[in-house]
Amino acid sequence: MPGRTHSPYGFWYRLAAAIVKPVLFLLVRHQWRGEEHIPAEGGFITAVNHISYFDPLTYGHFQYNSGRPPRLLAKASLFTIPFIGMMLRKTGQIPVHRGTADAAFALRDAVAAVNQGECVAVYPEGTVTRDPGLWPMTGKSGAARIALMTGAPVVPVAQWGAHRIMPPYARGGRGDRRVWLAPRRRVEVVAGPPVDLSRYRGKPLTPDVLADATEDIMAAITALLADIRDEEPPAERHTPRRPVRKGAR
Repeated sequence: MPGRTHSPYGFWYRLAAAIVKPVLFLLVRHQWRGEEHIPAEGGFITAVNHISYFDPLTYGHFQYNSGRPPRLLAKASLFTIPFIGMMLRKTGQIPVHRGTADAAFALRDAVAAVNQGECVAVYPEGTVTRDPGLWPMTGKSGAARIALMTGAPVVPVAQWGAHRIMPPYARGGRGDRRVWLAPRRRVEVVAGPPVDLSRYRGKPLTPDVLADATEDIMAAITALLADIRDEEPPAERHTPRRPVRKGAR
């Protein structure tokens, strides 16, 4: 597998870090572990739990400081926001066009990035968790698919604490999106050893293979989170209901 084909920190990535990191130092007391599991060279995937709309920043800070800045799969709508969209494009983040004919482009671009020796970060849940206890939900197959198509390792990453800075979703029917500015909140980010997907290598990417590989990834993330929280996760993984399309019966 090739190593990195260019310097990981271009002008725009350094500019984004210069803007965001001072804010994070004001809001966050970070506690990081597991940096030794981040590959020094070669393409790889990180699979990260999602507990708050703020946590791409806290996870990104961890990953940036590891020396392997991520190319994050992010909702295409974020790329339309003035300035934010420009920074996402300039730093090489990958738009995901959900439910459109362009949806396959994200997979194509992610595979190409990994094959070029880069880190691609995936939120396997696809959205902020809807589990009542903020445990990882049932995952989508993107991370497993990229890993099995490229042969690259999947590094599980769990984080906890960003939800105390920005609540994850509306509470009590009211959209609470307040950012808690003080006191500084502790955020833990932990990377684990690569998930063993060897038993799936070389097999056709059937729905069953992708589902089993995805569950192995989610189990690794959940185990890391259970260690951070020092709690037992639920016996069954939360699966959000799919929205009913208009006109469907």
